[in-house]
Amino acid sequence: MERMDLTTREDVNLLVTKFYEKVRADKEIGHFFNELIEDWPEHMEKLTNFWETNLFFVPKYRGNPLKVHAEVDAKTGYTITNYHFGIWLRHWIGTIDTYFVGTNAEKAKQRARNISVRMFIAIFEQQKQQLSQ
Repeated sequence: MERMDLTTREDVNLLVTKFYEKVRADKEIGHFFNELIEDWPEHMEKLTNFWETNLFFVPKYRGNPLKVHAEVDAKTGYTITNYHFGIWLRHWIGTIDTYFVGTNAEKAKQRARNISVRMFIAIFEQQKQQLSQ
Protein backbone atom coordinates (compact mmCIF):
# COMPACT_ATOMS: atom_id res chain seq x y z
CA MET A 1 0.00 0.00 0.00
CA GLU A 2 1.38 3.35 -1.02
CA ARG A 3 1.36 5.82 1.86
CA MET A 4 -0.43 9.08 1.18
CA ASP A 5 -1.56 11.99 3.34
CA LEU A 6 -4.75 12.01 5.36
CA THR A 7 -7.16 13.94 3.16
CA THR A 8 -10.64 12.41 3.52
CA ARG A 9 -13.03 11.07 6.12
CA GLU A 10 -12.33 7.59 4.71
CA ASP A 11 -8.63 8.09 5.47
CA VAL A 12 -9.46 9.13 9.01
CA ASN A 13 -11.74 6.13 9.43
CA LEU A 14 -8.97 3.80 8.22
CA LEU A 15 -6.55 5.38 10.70
CA VAL A 16 -9.01 5.09 13.60
CA THR A 17 -9.94 1.50 12.68
CA LYS A 18 -6.35 0.27 12.36
CA PHE A 19 -5.34 2.15 15.50
CA TYR A 20 -8.08 0.55 17.59
CA GLU A 21 -7.14 -2.89 16.30
CA LYS A 22 -3.74 -2.33 17.91
CA VAL A 23 -5.11 -0.76 21.08
CA ARG A 24 -7.72 -3.46 21.70
CA ALA A 25 -5.05 -6.16 21.35
CA ASP A 26 -2.58 -4.41 23.66
CA LYS A 27 -2.18 -6.28 26.96
CA GLU A 28 -1.48 -3.13 28.94
CA ILE A 29 -4.15 -0.74 27.71
CA GLY A 30 -6.66 -2.86 25.81
CA HIS A 31 -8.72 -3.52 28.91
CA PHE A 32 -9.54 0.17 29.35
CA PHE A 33 -11.33 0.04 26.02
CA ASN A 34 -12.55 -3.55 25.81
CA GLU A 35 -14.22 -3.54 29.22
CA LEU A 36 -15.98 -0.17 28.92
CA ILE A 37 -16.94 0.37 25.30
CA GLU A 38 -20.20 -1.41 24.60
CA ASP A 39 -20.97 -0.23 21.07
CA TRP A 40 -17.84 -0.34 18.96
CA PRO A 41 -19.43 0.86 15.70
CA GLU A 42 -20.78 3.92 17.53
CA HIS A 43 -17.40 4.51 19.19
CA MET A 44 -15.57 4.28 15.87
CA GLU A 45 -17.99 6.76 14.31
CA LYS A 46 -17.50 9.15 17.23
CA LEU A 47 -13.71 8.91 17.02
CA THR A 48 -13.75 9.35 13.25
CA ASN A 49 -15.85 12.49 13.80
CA PHE A 50 -13.41 13.66 16.49
CA TRP A 51 -10.33 13.31 14.30
CA GLU A 52 -12.06 14.62 11.18
CA THR A 53 -13.00 17.72 13.19
CA ASN A 54 -9.47 18.07 14.57
CA LEU A 55 -7.68 17.59 11.27
CA PHE A 56 -10.02 19.20 8.74
CA PHE A 57 -12.07 21.55 10.95
CA VAL A 58 -15.28 19.86 9.84
CA PRO A 59 -17.69 20.48 12.75
CA LYS A 60 -18.87 16.91 13.29
CA TYR A 61 -17.65 16.08 16.79
CA ARG A 62 -19.53 17.35 19.79
CA GLY A 63 -18.43 16.14 23.16
CA ASN A 64 -16.04 16.57 26.03
CA PRO A 65 -13.18 14.08 25.70
CA LEU A 66 -11.50 15.29 28.91
CA LYS A 67 -14.65 14.53 30.89
CA VAL A 68 -15.13 11.16 29.19
CA HIS A 69 -11.57 10.06 29.91
CA ALA A 70 -11.79 11.26 33.51
CA GLU A 71 -14.91 9.11 33.88
CA VAL A 72 -13.07 6.12 32.42
CA ASP A 73 -10.28 6.66 34.95
CA ALA A 74 -12.81 6.78 37.79
CA LYS A 75 -14.53 3.60 36.57
CA THR A 76 -11.19 1.81 36.49
CA GLY A 77 -10.20 2.82 40.00
CA TYR A 78 -8.06 5.84 39.08
CA THR A 79 -5.42 3.62 37.50
CA ILE A 80 -4.60 5.45 34.27
CA THR A 81 -1.05 6.81 34.24
CA ASN A 82 1.25 8.65 31.86
CA TYR A 83 2.68 5.22 31.00
CA HIS A 84 -0.68 4.23 29.51
CA PHE A 85 -0.84 7.44 27.51
CA GLY A 86 2.64 6.68 26.19
CA ILE A 87 1.48 3.31 24.90
CA TRP A 88 -1.60 4.93 23.35
CA LEU A 89 0.54 7.55 21.64
CA ARG A 90 3.04 4.97 20.39
CA HIS A 91 0.21 3.02 18.74
CA TRP A 92 -1.27 6.18 17.23
CA ILE A 93 2.02 7.35 15.73
CA GLY A 94 2.91 3.84 14.58
CA THR A 95 -0.44 3.48 12.83
CA ILE A 96 -0.01 6.82 11.09
CA ASP A 97 3.52 5.92 10.00
CA THR A 98 2.30 2.57 8.61
CA TYR A 99 -0.50 4.00 6.48
CA PHE A 100 0.08 7.71 5.94
CA VAL A 101 2.67 10.38 5.24
CA GLY A 102 2.40 14.12 4.74
CA THR A 103 1.29 17.36 6.35
CA ASN A 104 -1.98 16.10 7.83
CA ALA A 105 -0.31 12.91 9.02
CA GLU A 106 2.21 15.02 10.91
CA LYS A 107 -0.60 17.24 12.20
CA ALA A 108 -2.42 14.12 13.49
CA LYS A 109 0.70 13.08 15.39
CA GLN A 110 1.21 16.51 16.93
CA ARG A 111 -2.44 16.90 17.87
CA ALA A 112 -2.36 13.47 19.54
CA ARG A 113 0.74 14.47 21.52
CA ASN A 114 -1.01 17.64 22.71
CA ILE A 115 -4.27 15.85 23.48
CA SER A 116 -2.55 13.09 25.43
CA VAL A 117 -0.75 15.64 27.61
CA ARG A 118 -3.95 17.60 28.30
CA MET A 119 -5.89 14.43 29.08
CA PHE A 120 -3.23 13.08 31.39
CA ILE A 121 -3.04 16.38 33.28
CA ALA A 122 -6.82 16.40 33.71
CA ILE A 123 -6.77 12.82 34.94
CA PHE A 124 -3.80 13.45 37.22
CA GLU A 125 -5.59 16.44 38.78
CA GLN A 126 -8.67 14.30 39.34
CA GLN A 127 -6.59 11.55 40.93
CA LYS A 128 -4.85 14.08 43.18
CA GLN A 129 -8.25 15.42 44.24
CA GLN A 130 -9.50 11.89 45.02
CA LEU A 131 -6.46 11.17 47.18
CA SER A 132 -6.96 14.34 49.22
CA GLN A 133 -10.54 13.43 50.15
